[in-house]
Amino acid sequence: MNESWWLETPQTPRADCAAAAQQRQNQLTKPPGSLGRVEQLAVRLAAMQGRERPRIESVWLSIFAADHGVAAHGVSAFPQVVTSEMLRNFSRGGAAISVLAQELDAKLEVVDLGAAHDPGDLAGVRRQRIAAGTADMTLQAAMSEAQLHAALAAGRAALDRAGKADLFIGGEMGIANTTAASAVACALLGEKPQRMAGPGTGLDRQGVSRKAEIIRRALARHEKHLADPAEIVRRVGGFEIVALSGAYIRAAQLGVPVLVDGFICSVAALVAVALSPKLRDWLIFSHASAEPGHARVLAALNARPLLALDMRLGEGSGAALAVPLLKLACVLHGRMATFTEAEVSTE
Repeated sequence: MNESWWLETPQTPRADCAAAAQQRQNQLTKPPGSLGRVEQLAVRLAAMQGRERPRIESVWLSIFAADHGVAAHGVSAFPQVVTSEMLRNFSRGGAAISVLAQELDAKLEVVDLGAAHDPGDLAGVRRQRIAAGTADMTLQAAMSEAQLHAALAAGRAALDRAGKADLFIGGEMGIANTTAASAVACALLGEKPQRMAGPGTGLDRQGVSRKAEIIRRALARHEKHLADPAEIVRRVGGFEIVALSGAYIRAAQLGVPVLVDGFICSVAALVAVALSPKLRDWLIFSHASAEPGHARVLAALNARPLLALDMRLGEGSGAALAVPLLKLACVLHGRMATFTEAEVSTE
């Protein structure tokens, strides 16, 4: 594999298919634009999928799990063993995303990139362990160059397994990953940790303040190395964040539409767009997370999410809840009668 594969140019959504889809929308038995963003979704998906009548039948979900050395500073309400315990829960089908994927008839895979406590072989969990979590970003770079490339490659491999899915969703699991995501967002956007740090798994106000201070210390340590997006995510990111970025880049290269989940996935999208700006055309944003930093990240990406349900679970769960909306947008677009077919007057 070319080590710089992620620099390859993404595909371009097909403008001719968007135009054909828009023409069809204008002929359907409704006032023009009366379905609002639902119409826009259908037209965007038509361009992405390269067909006048898009569909959402094959959905692929990849959940990347990894731990973070920065957890040693008490930035999460839960201990790191929870990551391994959740991997077992995924394996048994008990997690929220497991239930949602089954209900949606979506293909779900879980990829262990580096839980601190190795859970061993689990049914339905792919072992691609890079290390037992990242290093403590307040003391050194979170990962080496080799680990960065391994995490990017893990994201690429997920899309290669997905094939030509109608839709890709990435998700994440890892104690302290909102700390890493907030640090990455601060570095990319020039924001203060106090604005980006949130409760994550349930920190109180004092815990959020401590979290912001840890992020400040990490950014100060790496201050001279934060001009390049790849170096930012190497120094203060996480394996799962990097893998998500790699997955989004590969999806755009393969021409697969992406439905982006909440805060951490949006930060991974921010990294991916910084590395490959043209892939932004392949991203649909599912929901507005309750994490306070998410609104700033969405604004930087010029993204308007589909849902606002005050969610902050992760796992790709918010994106999964938006899948029926995309399916219905395609069904309405494809099955509604035109004025001519319905013999309805237009004047």
